[in-house]
Amino acid sequence: MISDTLAIVLGGGQGARLFPLTATRSKPAVPIGGKYRLIDLPVSGCLHADIRRIFVLTQFNSASLNRHISNTYQLDLFSSGFVEILAAEQTPDNQNWFQGTADAVRQAARHFSQHRADYYLVLAGDHICRMDYRSFLESHKSRGADITIAAQPIDATAATQMGIFVFDRDGRIAGFEEKPKPDRLAAIGRSVPEGATFAAHSDARPVMASMGIYVFSRQVLLDLLEQEPGHDFGRELIPKAMGRYDVKPYLYDGYWADVGTIGSFYDANIALGLPDAPFRYWDPAQPIYTHLRHLPGSRLLDCQIRESILAEGCYLDRVRVDQSVVGLRSKVRSGTHIDRSVILGADFYEDDPPAGLPPLGIGRDVVLRRAIVDKNARIGDGARLTNERGLEEADGDGYFIRSGIVVVPKGGVIAPGTVV
Repeated sequence: MISDTLAIVLGGGQGARLFPLTATRSKPAVPIGGKYRLIDLPVSGCLHADIRRIFVLTQFNSASLNRHISNTYQLDLFSSGFVEILAAEQTPDNQNWFQGTADAVRQAARHFSQHRADYYLVLAGDHICRMDYRSFLESHKSRGADITIAAQPIDATAATQMGIFVFDRDGRIAGFEEKPKPDRLAAIGRSVPEGATFAAHSDARPVMASMGIYVFSRQVLLDLLEQEPGHDFGRELIPKAMGRYDVKPYLYDGYWADVGTIGSFYDANIALGLPDAPFRYWDPAQPIYTHLRHLPGSRLLDCQIRESILAEGCYLDRVRVDQSVVGLRSKVRSGTHIDRSVILGADFYEDDPPAGLPPLGIGRDVVLRRAIVDKNARIGDGARLTNERGLEEADGDGYFIRSGIVVVPKGGVIAPGTVV
């Protein structure tokens, strides 16, 4: 175990952009990839790097996340390792909820600062990547940095929604700007850091963006939190730290996705089943850990499955599935077509449905196209969830449309014959 480092995973705020998936759970607890949850990615990365002291900071709908962590990450009883939830709490000194990323860490500091650590690794709970955190830490230590920020080249369109590094002519960090306007980006031009030799940094991806992943030397973080009143790392504390501390970028050229919106969540899932999938969960060297459920293999009767992910414990009867993700315990009945959709599955099996409700799962002759169906949903026979009117945003009876994607919430009920 790396004994000089403690990891802090930021669970995020209310997760309004991921609604309705975050209506009853925090962002890190959102299921992904058929059988995992978002929190499994940063925690698995820490464990592969032998970082085994991990705090997860959250404040909204934390029960599901707490249950998943306690059921999954039971570390060696004879070591000092742990994965622990730190939920927002009222104290005599502070009656407020977390106001931002830095404020969350500031309020939690009284808990994690009691542990011996020379470095704090601060991670996001809603990102998909498989970064080598050991290499990230070694870069911070070897260069003698006070703060190291993971960075990746992006295009100008994405840059207006992210924190951007500005470099001087020698490639040193000259500034940091949060969500710059297009005219400001044009003035910055191509921003090239020292040592940016990998091919991904090009005219098509001209600027370096912060990934929201940091390493702080211990006293630097504690001093910043105490002396600077800002609530957010990207907007306030990092820009203020630029002239005061040695801030270095860590150039990351692997796959990275921020799944903080319905659109990005949908795209990241659909990409998993493609032949050239940019990210894979089955890496033999660095598997993603999750809750062990002891489910049977999935049972398929006369089905057509193409470019899709199918989790265990499912039952599909004469179903066609194209470029989709079908999650745990999903039951899909005959004649149904699932096209470019994400089915999160179910938490339980059901013998008989409650009176007046369709059976758990997806009924007969259903068509799902560009849809997300959350856990424990009931979709009646003959329903068509295809957004036939091409709406971008709408709320309906048992469903929502976000970014043109039909979303059935957890436990949602779609009546037989419904057409959306």
